[in-house]
Amino acid sequence: MTEPRATALQLCPFTDHLEAGLRARFRVIRWFELDAEAQAAWLAAEAHSVRAVVTGGHIGCSNALMVALPALRIVTVHGVGLDKIDLPFATGRGVRITTTPGVLTDDVADLAVGLLISLLREIPRGDAFVRSGQWLDADRPPARKVTGRHFGIVGLGQIGAAIAARLAPFGRVSWHGPRDKPSAHAWQPDLLQLARDCSVLVVACPANAATRHLIGAPVLEALGPAGVLVNIARGAVVDEQALVAALASNGIGGAALDVFEDEPRVPQALRDDPRVVLTPHVGSSTVETRVAMAELVLANLDACMAGQPLPTARN
Repeated sequence: MTEPRATALQLCPFTDHLEAGLRARFRVIRWFELDAEAQAAWLAAEAHSVRAVVTGGHIGCSNALMVALPALRIVTVHGVGLDKIDLPFATGRGVRITTTPGVLTDDVADLAVGLLISLLREIPRGDAFVRSGQWLDADRPPARKVTGRHFGIVGLGQIGAAIAARLAPFGRVSWHGPRDKPSAHAWQPDLLQLARDCSVLVVACPANAATRHLIGAPVLEALGPAGVLVNIARGAVVDEQALVAALASNGIGGAALDVFEDEPRVPQALRDDPRVVLTPHVGSSTVETRVAMAELVLANLDACMAGQPLPTARN
């Protein structure tokens, strides 16, 4: 008799490529399509069958769900963020955690630079100006220069370092993090001083308890009315209400944001402000990178099910 396939809980939608790979390996339960009542009923009957949870970095996997799955062996994250997973708790339960590091670094760094240029050169507003026919009657006022600025980066991990390499040809780059490390760019141990010194502050640090609302009113005040903020890290690193207030008072010059505190809900004030450029958390969203991320998720699942070392284990 053929042994039934193990079950995997899928916590959010993925690309067709990844979803096909999951279906080829597991009985897949599309957890995000079930309401709370249906989830509870399913767990009561089937929780023992689940060996894997496949999730996104913006969703993670709660401790409660891990507890409810007694045979869970792996939570694999389609992304790099671990802020939605209690890593020590998972380790204590013998649940392996994996992410997809490295393969998305270039795309996220590219987007950070693209957002910055779009913001300073007002590309979205210029696009709307042409499409609406306004160019027939007037010219757009000048935007702001990119080259020659002092760029500050919060977090010099893989992604932060890749952003620094891209920005260096445009101007001086400094960075802030909890400790100095070898770099061609100056480390500034005081975040407020970095914000005072630079005119562009790019957020690229991990999201955790220490960095929650790290970019709050004091940092935005230090950045000042001529400064702009770019966030491609996690929404929780920026105090959104403080950002809204800074924009409303002209305390900063603008913001470019790919991530938000309560995705996909974005404050109306940010959506209405023409000095803000917004994208829907698409830092790693290219065809090529999503294929590479999918392959890494599947490789981790295959290794776990076979009892082999995991390619990108985090615990």
